[in-house]
Amino acid sequence: MSSLAKKFTASEAVLRIERTSLRVQQPASSGDMVSLAMGEPDFDTPPRIVQAAADALKNGFTHYAPLLGDKLLCEALAEEVSAQSGYPVKPGEVLVTHGGTAGLAAAILSMVNPGDRVVIPDPTYSLYADLVNMAGGICVPMPCKADLHWDLELLDHCLEGAKLFVFCNPGNPTGIVHTREEIETLGRLVNQHDTLVIADEAYSDLVFNGKPFTSVLQVPAFRGRTLFCQTFSKSYAMTGWRVGYLAGPADMIAAAARVHNSVNGSVNTAVQRAAVVALKECKDDVKRMYDVYRERRILMMEGLQAIPGLKLNEPEGAFYCFPSYSLPIPAIDMVALLREQGIAVRPGSEFGAAGEGHLRLSYAASKEAIAEGVKRLKRGLASLG
Repeated sequence: MSSLAKKFTASEAVLRIERTSLRVQQPASSGDMVSLAMGEPDFDTPPRIVQAAADALKNGFTHYAPLLGDKLLCEALAEEVSAQSGYPVKPGEVLVTHGGTAGLAAAILSMVNPGDRVVIPDPTYSLYADLVNMAGGICVPMPCKADLHWDLELLDHCLEGAKLFVFCNPGNPTGIVHTREEIETLGRLVNQHDTLVIADEAYSDLVFNGKPFTSVLQVPAFRGRTLFCQTFSKSYAMTGWRVGYLAGPADMIAAAARVHNSVNGSVNTAVQRAAVVALKECKDDVKRMYDVYRERRILMMEGLQAIPGLKLNEPEGAFYCFPSYSLPIPAIDMVALLREQGIAVRPGSEFGAAGEGHLRLSYAASKEAIAEGVKRLKRGLASLG
């Protein structure tokens, strides 16, 4: 290449993300490092799902799928969404996506114009803000209460003039599960403020508070203004398969599909056939993994509650604990110091300004890793204190 070539400058969309992103790329854990930083199940994908993909490949499912999704999977997803909502799902109201992340990207980039105000809880999954910034929107963080639930009066205030509200339930990183009252109040407020909604319910099969989970699909106030985002990654231990879906009004799905089709194209056909088997035949596998998570959750909670200087709001769902610590050390520095003790966790500040002074730990790890990791965390905090 000529030495006179013009120096490359990334697009303004990329530069906006680089200026604003809180996402942290940690070094890969190796050697004796115990990682409680992961955001994915440590289980292998259930064998029936793997076999379904292998069978599909052998049977010639090696060609492009329809852009909205394989017909069998779309029909199965329509049945699933109809069962939850009580409303029939029509053709064109479901889009199969390359995992939940591509679904979120398609949803946000299809709705947000430069200058649009988008409200997101603080702390929350950091991808939302990156995508809003990519679109040129304005992120409006809404700090949560001390118990990590929403401040409903503040929510009402923040939604004034907002184009969109994006949230996850159960919450990443907080482990919070929003109550029916919170979800119904949100439904009333978004109608009052004429705000669109993206509801990310990736962890909806992982609820441990003994109460029925309230999906936006069950609350009529969300109909007509909401894209429901789901993934096979968490419930079925299919993170590497990259398959998820959006459900919502046909015009909103069509807009999201335009983005998804332009950037991603259709999801590979054999994976979609495997997803049908997951949806129809693997509820017992979901329950088996759920029971293990429930035991790990108790193990991690008891360990963290015994560490001086940590305060833990009881996690109600997902597979995360989000304790706060009392030492006057920024979370990003705390994580680096803890790595020296052989324990990898994620800094709370990665998930928003209100996450500062917190750590995110995942109990999607073995009991042995949790026990050893908590021991190293206790030792590390004691040495710093």
